[in-house]
Amino acid sequence: MVDQSQSPRVEIFESGSILLYLAEKFGQLIPTDIHGRTETLNWLFWQIGAGPYVGGGFGHFFAYAPEPMQYPIDRFTMETKRQLDLLDKTLAERPYIAGDTYTIADIAIWSWYGRLALEKLYKGSYEFLNLDEYPHLLEWSKRIAERPGVQRGLAAEYQPLGE
Repeated sequence: MVDQSQSPRVEIFESGSILLYLAEKFGQLIPTDIHGRTETLNWLFWQIGAGPYVGGGFGHFFAYAPEPMQYPIDRFTMETKRQLDLLDKTLAERPYIAGDTYTIADIAIWSWYGRLALEKLYKGSYEFLNLDEYPHLLEWSKRIAERPGVQRGLAAEYQPLGE
C-alpha cells in the first residue's frame, strides 16, 4: 500500500503492518490505553504467526494437495483445532478478540479463522474440524460477517488499482 497523502509518500506492506498503519493514521480500531492497545497488538501478532497454519498448512493439505497425505493432514488439523479452541475460550469471556470493542485484531483474525468457521475457505472443513465444538467462535464469526463494512468488502469486485 502506498500513502501518497504524506510527503515523502509512505510505502507499507504486509497485512498486519497495513492494519496498524491505518488504525494509527485514522485513530480508529485500536485502543489508545496501554492495556487495550497491547492486547490488540498481542492478538494481531498472534494471527500473523498462527494464520499460516490455517492457510499454508491445514488448507494446503486438506484442500489443495494433489494427493492425500495423512500425517500432514493430521498434524495441521491438530494445530488448527488448538488455535480454534484458544479463540473460542477467549471469545467466551468477551465479545471481541481483544476486549469489548472491535479492533484490527478482529479484522485480521476473522479473515482466516472467522471465514474458516463459516466454511468460506475450504469446502468440507466445517464438518471435518467439528466446528460446532466452538460456539463462541461461531457466534463471533457470524457477528463480524454481518458488519456493514465487512459486507461491503465481501461484495466488492476486485479491480486493479490505478497508478
